[in-house]
Amino acid sequence: MARLPRLYVPGLPQLITQRGNNRLALFTDDTDRERFLAYLRDAVRECEIQLHAWVLMPDHLHLLLSSPTETGGGALMQRLGRRYVRWFNDRHGRTGTLWEGRYRSTVIEPGQYLLPCCRYVETNPVRAGLVSDPAFWLWSSCRAHLGIESDPFLTDHAAYWALGNTPFERQAAYRRLLETGASAQELEAIRYAAHRGWALGNLPGMLADAATRRTTPLPKGRPVRVKD
Repeated sequence: MARLPRLYVPGLPQLITQRGNNRLALFTDDTDRERFLAYLRDAVRECEIQLHAWVLMPDHLHLLLSSPTETGGGALMQRLGRRYVRWFNDRHGRTGTLWEGRYRSTVIEPGQYLLPCCRYVETNPVRAGLVSDPAFWLWSSCRAHLGIESDPFLTDHAAYWALGNTPFERQAAYRRLLETGASAQELEAIRYAAHRGWALGNLPGMLADAATRRTTPLPKGRPVRVKD
């Protein structure tokens, strides 16, 4: 079966996942992470991306972003691939690919899934057993959302701003969201859409005119034959 092109809709958030080839570590130490973030921030500016959430895990990364164009997310990942992979290989004396093939992405409905996807991204280190509190992981946007430190390249989505009228209210509400945690059904929906590339949430109206490929799986089984 031919592989579908990635789904892009200008202005709607995308959840992007990139993994290391054969589970290879993408980041071996803080120097690697800091260099990647420098390249990420350059690419965000150059591609006019709004970065809503991010996390760097040992062997993969997640980015939650919005782009005003169909090509913004792809252009950002191309820049990261060219710059970081070349730098990583030079530093560690290696050759060849670092990424596990094409990155994966899904378009999300912001009203329903923007904040759950933020939580999904930023609690990844807790689910992986690396820390007991997402705020303890230094390599994500969580600390900025909780007011612990600033991140000038982060653009909070309107869904985050709606959590409160002041920074303190928003940070406290987001902390409660993190502590509540995601249900098994929510995690499954996000993981399935992110892996398969299907739209996440109720998006038919938003996608009707903008999408260039189907946004949901075809029904299983053979097509039903309609009699005349």
